[in-house]
Amino acid sequence: MTSRATLSPMRGTDAARSAARSGSRPAVPATRDPRPREGRPRETTYRPRHPLDLRRTVLHQRHGAGDPTMQAVGAVIWRASRTPEGIATLAMRQMTDGAVKGAAWGPGADWALTQLPALCGARDDPAGFDASRHPLIAEAHRRHPDVRLSRTDLVFEALASAVFEQKVTGMQAFGAWRRIVTWHGERAPGPSPRPLFAPPSVEEWRRIPSWRWHRAGLEPPQSRTVVDAARRADSLVRAAENATTGEERNRVFTSLRGVGLWTSAEARIRAFGDPDAVSVFDYHLAHTVGFALTGRRVDDDGMLELLAPWKGQRQRVIRLIGLSGVVEPRRGPRLHPEDHRSR
Repeated sequence: MTSRATLSPMRGTDAARSAARSGSRPAVPATRDPRPREGRPRETTYRPRHPLDLRRTVLHQRHGAGDPTMQAVGAVIWRASRTPEGIATLAMRQMTDGAVKGAAWGPGADWALTQLPALCGARDDPAGFDASRHPLIAEAHRRHPDVRLSRTDLVFEALASAVFEQKVTGMQAFGAWRRIVTWHGERAPGPSPRPLFAPPSVEEWRRIPSWRWHRAGLEPPQSRTVVDAARRADSLVRAAENATTGEERNRVFTSLRGVGLWTSAEARIRAFGDPDAVSVFDYHLAHTVGFALTGRRVDDDGMLELLAPWKGQRQRVIRLIGLSGVVEPRRGPRLHPEDHRSR
């Protein structure tokens, strides 16, 4: 895949186009708009040894349809990230033979291309998973053998995004994430159809003022947790990467005030593709698992009991339940949260 043959050039923002017509410079930081110089992309081809549904595998990492770090346009998935080697934009496209073409721009391009197989589930190990224990799981697995558990290997990004989603609706969390990353992140390079932004640096996360969090729609407990995590980022990331089990990573993440088992599980799923992570205390998950496996709602203890036969692969079961199409009938109107940002 090349930058010109497969990817449409991105149009500039209204501000940039107006500035170009008037001959003045855009009134925004140069690191944000216009985007960094594209240059030639670094390229690779990943040939998975297993069936792979690229979209269902990789887009599980997206934070809503308006995520400024990730977008899918046509056959191409775009992802901007802040890698250990710098900003990178990665474009992925699956070919008819199953191979994934990757192109990357920016200082972190080599890291992003090296990590591409893991993002596509190459390190996901389904050994020991027995789908036949329940007919719904068996059927979902039969229909979706090509869905893998993706991992980003970006621990702080995974933890911060999980904190955004604590105790709020997805609409609220994704909106806050979109605003903060767009306002305080860094414009990503490459010819993406729409502007992409990499998340803020650790230092930038620390400096976001309280009024900005409020305007973004994030509550003070969540914003304080993200800032506290940024202050401890080096030690948290190092300890999580050195841990070898989910329980050890739980202890690392929950040592941070404001991070509980739900947030830890979500960070483990995103950063490490943990096949056994279960997001207990989720508003919907226990009900969803219980209804799918028994036809009735259960609480967290009931969910863990139902998932016990798949110990070690419980996240895989949860993912297959989500793909099964079995949904509990709604019992009331959809929640419409109140917007307090103008107060």
